[in-house]
Amino acid sequence: MESIDKGMKVVYGDSTLGLHGSNFDYIFNYSDKSLESLVKNGREWMYRGPVPTFWRALTDNDHGNGLHLRSGMWLAADRFIRYKGVQVLVDGEDKHQPDPEGNNQYTGLETAASAELVYTFETITTPATIVEVSYQVDAQGEIFVGVHYHGLEGLPELPVFGMRFVLPTLATGFTYEGLSGETYPDRMAGGVPGVYEVEGLPVTPYLVPQDCGVHMESKWVRIHPGGTLSNVTKGPLALSARDCSDEEDCLEIRMTDAPFAFSCLPYTALELENATHHEELPPARRTVLCVLGAVRGVGGRDSWGTQPEPAYRIDAAKDIQYSFRIL
Repeated sequence: MESIDKGMKVVYGDSTLGLHGSNFDYIFNYSDKSLESLVKNGREWMYRGPVPTFWRALTDNDHGNGLHLRSGMWLAADRFIRYKGVQVLVDGEDKHQPDPEGNNQYTGLETAASAELVYTFETITTPATIVEVSYQVDAQGEIFVGVHYHGLEGLPELPVFGMRFVLPTLATGFTYEGLSGETYPDRMAGGVPGVYEVEGLPVTPYLVPQDCGVHMESKWVRIHPGGTLSNVTKGPLALSARDCSDEEDCLEIRMTDAPFAFSCLPYTALELENATHHEELPPARRTVLCVLGAVRGVGGRDSWGTQPEPAYRIDAAKDIQYSFRIL
């Protein structure tokens, strides 16, 4: 079979699709692992493939107004999700993956100008609903991520909705363009637009660990790489941390049509939730990056018991669609 070079090498595996260019190597798994490996300039950025996230560590006000009692099923949905399938398109052609027998036709020299993988997930809520996540990759290695939550009547309000990435090492910090400080939909008035650099992955020292570190109205965020070793970054991928003025050595998330919200912490929502005091938090080993399309406000006008105003709640009956780019 004659191969025409279109700029990106495509490797058809029995359970994965590999996409390779001059400075990137991506592996997409055909199961719920989705984006299994993301290597940019020799550095591995994935420890756990990105998954939809529906839960935030309860704030004092969430406890006060009973959010956990109304919306507790989203905690289970955040931990477990049912994988329904994937569609694989290479240069617009449906490859009907996975197809181990059909892979025998490939030579290993195939190339493409673009590839798209669309994953479909079903929540374990009652009733269940669908989340679709698409990854469009071009020959330069840029990934366009589109996320679509299908709203459904009968589901309780969402605490949050977005995508959660777990990176293999502890980032040394991050730089972003957006509002200053920690902001939420109903706590944005004091945020000043600008470019900000944050050292380390600070956890706001509330008396009880809870959701923190959200940055609203963000145009981009650049994660500074960590230099510690892990089971993912041994050998040639175990690069030392470098100054992130070298943008090529950072993982960058950038807005498409509209700004996004994000948090970049050393803990998952469940790890924060499980600690009643900061000394009970586990040793920080990873970076948990949540890129969010919807965030619930914090409310709390009367000693942390009042719900956020309706405009700052997330109606689970309505669709949520957002997108971002990975550079």
